Amino acid sequence: QRVMKMQLLEYDEAELCFPQLLNVSCKKHKRPHSETLLVYIVLSFISSLTVVLNVLVIISISHFRQLHTPTNFFLLSLAVSDFLVGLLAMPFHILVTEPCWFLGDLVCVLHYFLPNVTLCASVVNMVLISFDRYVAICDPLHYPTRITVNRVQICVVLCWVCCVFYSFLILYDNLKQPGRYNSCYGECVINLIGAVDIVLGFIIPVSIIIILYVRVFVVAVSQARAMRSHIAAVTLQRSGTVTVKKSEMKAARNLGVVVAVFLMCYCPSYCFSLSGYDLTISYSTNILFFLLLFNTCLNPVIYAFFYPWFRKSVKLIVTLEILQLNSCMINVL
Repeated sequence: QRVMKMQLLEYDEAELCFPQLLNVSCKKHKRPHSETLLVYIVLSFISSLTVVLNVLVIISISHFRQLHTPTNFFLLSLAVSDFLVGLLAMPFHILVTEPCWFLGDLVCVLHYFLPNVTLCASVVNMVLISFDRYVAICDPLHYPTRITVNRVQICVVLCWVCCVFYSFLILYDNLKQPGRYNSCYGECVINLIGAVDIVLGFIIPVSIIIILYVRVFVVAVSQARAMRSHIAAVTLQRSGTVTVKKSEMKAARNLGVVVAVFLMCYCPSYCFSLSGYDLTISYSTNILFFLLLFNTCLNPVIYAFFYPWFRKSVKLIVTLEILQLNSCMINVL
């Protein structure tokens, strides 16, 4: 019997995150080795891809003077926030997928604080980009006077300041007393103010983006119809009809990609949080949280890869032509 008790005790200790703390230690959630390896490979690949894609955007806009426009400065701010997610937030999130958390309560809180700042900045930058495109298409005559480089820089700075304050607000209890929501040692649990996060972090920005893009879509369609009328005056009516259909389809496709991908990555987590005012983040919600992070990998594809100048600048970067003298003056448009 003594031998059996010793074996059971050793078995229980092997199942604990901190065997020396028998009564207060969390139990390990064992997973198959193949599953753990797959998670590491997938998350590491996405993290690396996010960093590389956003670095290309940052270098392109920063280096080539032709790209120093108000719209591209918004894209640059978006790329910086997404780059930080890939460089810092995603590697820490890989550690959260482990059965136990060994980095302490303070690091646990900071590990969620940083992604909240960068993800918030990413969402606000999307709103700013939507507003920029709205003014450019719906009010092109006043665009140069309303959207200036100085105003854009001020908006970007305010964006980051507000995101830091917002993250501090929703994580205040956790920052004030790290680990207060942990039920045992070896756990990393964060409690968010769900109502504030849903309204300020999802409903308001998503509503603004949809309203602005719908307005842009309506104006684009009306412009296509005006062009059809102009073409119909000098060519066959059938030719004009084909032109407007192509224009409407292109506008609808671009709008659908932007809005659908954003909602696809953000809706699952926020719909889950609608079940209650307080959302507790733990091992069970890691997939939803990573889906939010994954959107930062898709942003460069959505907002930059659709532009011809990006493909030209990437070619110059890869071939190291940007190292040549006065390469910043190269025509990439």
